[in-house]
Amino acid sequence: MNDNREPASVEVANDGLARRAKALACTAPLQALEDNKGSLRWVEADVYQLAEIALHTIDQVTISMDFDSGANQQMVIDQVARFAALQAPERAAEEHRKVAGHVLQRLINVGTVERSFTEKIGSVDRNGFYQRYDFQFNLLVERAGPDGKIYLRASDEAINVLVGALDTDVESAQIAAEVKLESLIKRGRLAEAKLAAEQARYRTVQYGEMLRQLLEATSRDIRAVDWEHEVPKLLAEALLHIEERYEFEHRILSNISEARDRSDDPLRKRRAAELVTIVRDCIRRHMQLQKRLLTAGALYREEQDRQQFAELPARAVLDLHGQLLAPALGLPLSDTLSVGEEFFRGATGARPPAVLDLSGLIARLLRPAPERERLGEEIPTPELTDTAEEPVFSLEDWAATDSLLDIRDTPRQLSGLLTEAERTAPSTAALLLHRAVNAFSPQVGESIARGESQVLVGVTTGERFDLPRFGGDDLLLCSAPIVPPPDEGAVLGSETSLREEPIE
Repeated sequence: MNDNREPASVEVANDGLARRAKALACTAPLQALEDNKGSLRWVEADVYQLAEIALHTIDQVTISMDFDSGANQQMVIDQVARFAALQAPERAAEEHRKVAGHVLQRLINVGTVERSFTEKIGSVDRNGFYQRYDFQFNLLVERAGPDGKIYLRASDEAINVLVGALDTDVESAQIAAEVKLESLIKRGRLAEAKLAAEQARYRTVQYGEMLRQLLEATSRDIRAVDWEHEVPKLLAEALLHIEERYEFEHRILSNISEARDRSDDPLRKRRAAELVTIVRDCIRRHMQLQKRLLTAGALYREEQDRQQFAELPARAVLDLHGQLLAPALGLPLSDTLSVGEEFFRGATGARPPAVLDLSGLIARLLRPAPERERLGEEIPTPELTDTAEEPVFSLEDWAATDSLLDIRDTPRQLSGLLTEAERTAPSTAALLLHRAVNAFSPQVGESIARGESQVLVGVTTGERFDLPRFGGDDLLLCSAPIVPPPDEGAVLGSETSLREEPIE
């Protein structure tokens, strides 16, 4: 008899062990938030209890969930930021919002492709072997509502984290919670009754979420849901459940009102009022769920007609030999490569990036370098291009301006020289103007160092000129000879004299 009982006891123990392992796995993201808060560089997070903030975030999303929509992300951040402000009242309000947003993103698991958490757990199969497998779950998910907006919804695992259980029958758990709630109210323990009422409301949300997913799967494909046996039985049990809960919750509501009216304690009255709000919310959710259950049959028939008589999507079949290979063989090699690249780029689809987050980047950077060949890869020959810049003015331009500025005997006005340059060689006019402006304050020492025999000197005449391309104050220009000193050993810059002929 002992041999016959051993497998059953092992199987029961293994089932309980697996459920507890899953419960621990669901709390791992919350524990990771608390363990890694010291690595946050943008905030000193030691004062914050991030695991409690995460529980409060899941709580706010669960309460805000409806049958068709979910929780608004900005409203959730505002509510969680007020809770974070209670933990660190001396910090700024902007920091509270950043902490709330950080916790919300970690619960959604932003930064991963699947946005799901994965934990390793194990179980003993019927043959007595221990096996490990990946347990994937979500806590908060983003879903599109009927109005096209993105809402937050809490998963079954997230709700189980709140109430401290996993894989529990929803209907039985809610009945037990409401019986416990009624017993606590009758005994006057309203503080504990509030916790029981909140757990009953979580189970109500979870029950509605289960039916919503069922109807949503029907809208996608009616063959994915058993509408012949499983769904009709589930709908009948759900309607009976709602009827019993409606009567039970109204009885609880009467007991709460009676306890509130009998008490003279302000704190007791406030707790009773909070219980009334929670129970009324449960009643509202049950009424909404009942409305959906009554229309579930009509939804199934509509989806059956729509999916049965809908036209199959037309997909053109590609003939690789006739439409790709044969035409490509008749093309030049350069054109064939481009055609092949475009085909395989479209056939393979999008490729996810190699690095999705900071941890992946660090792992890639710390990875040991692969062994390379002894001589290395072949170095391609670079194509060199001449980057020498062309001079702005040519030698012909400089020669033309030299002839125009060779005015040793009679000084000339700048306007006249520019007019003559525009008439004879227009390309030299800009160079002529540039040299004339430099002559207004000539650098005699530089001219002597270059070995020039004369220097161009310009003085203002007080008149203005206006030409088609140039205009401004007119100058009187003249070439002055440079006379070297008699002693050639002397320093040129200190003893060189400049002799100018009188300007008429």
